[in-house]
Amino acid sequence: MSKEERPEVIADGVHQDAAGSARRSALKVSSINVSYGSSQVLFDMSLQVSEGETLALLGRNGAGKSTTMKAIAGVLLIQSGKVALQGVEVQSMASHTIAKMGIGFVPEDRQIFPDLTVDDNLQIAIKASVKGDFPWTLERVYDMLPLLGPLKQRLGGQLSGGEQQMLTVGRCLMGNPSVLLLDEPSEGLAPIMVQRIGRLIADLKVAGTTIVLAEQNLHFCLGLADRAVVIDRGRDVFIGTIKELDQNEEVKRKYLSV
Repeated sequence: MSKEERPEVIADGVHQDAAGSARRSALKVSSINVSYGSSQVLFDMSLQVSEGETLALLGRNGAGKSTTMKAIAGVLLIQSGKVALQGVEVQSMASHTIAKMGIGFVPEDRQIFPDLTVDDNLQIAIKASVKGDFPWTLERVYDMLPLLGPLKQRLGGQLSGGEQQMLTVGRCLMGNPSVLLLDEPSEGLAPIMVQRIGRLIADLKVAGTTIVLAEQNLHFCLGLADRAVVIDRGRDVFIGTIKELDQNEEVKRKYLSV
């Protein structure tokens, strides 16, 4: 599907998902432009994810996936364009304010406190949702991430890369986000940990979590994502269902093959 063929708008803030069902928009990014210094890196980049949906943001290394995620989370300045979280524009807000508004960002560099225990890392991240409730409790996070249970008293810096990735996701969930941004969660992990991360994302999807998943690996996203956006050189070049992308050999060859 070309850039112009956006998901159908049924009513204000309501869109059709990959299955054709009406869902309220959780996150809408409209034509954002971002630069590093004098070099522009995102050009009218757009994406949209409905409540409870998983969207894969796919592209080669350096295509602009992480930049897009950081821009949504408020880590990078957006020069023009809009980011709307459940209909509220947040593009001019500071990153900590955007987090309070409901964006949970799991960066690829696994930001944890290495000198704190797993349990302390999770507890200091506790924050109410934008509605003021706590759907993600410490007990529920441990249930969702059973690998962390036996490691409660281990220091964050003593964990493996995969365990740190699980802890980073757990910390993000403790903030009770309405939209979860996962930036290349499988990057650099052993195959067994990649499988565990995949199962975790599948479980989060079943739990109704809205997810934007930035990845290089289309195969990893199959069975997890509902829809996909392909980015190349800072521009969205494909928008469609994950099945449509998997069947589009030209797009895969041109933008995703190594």
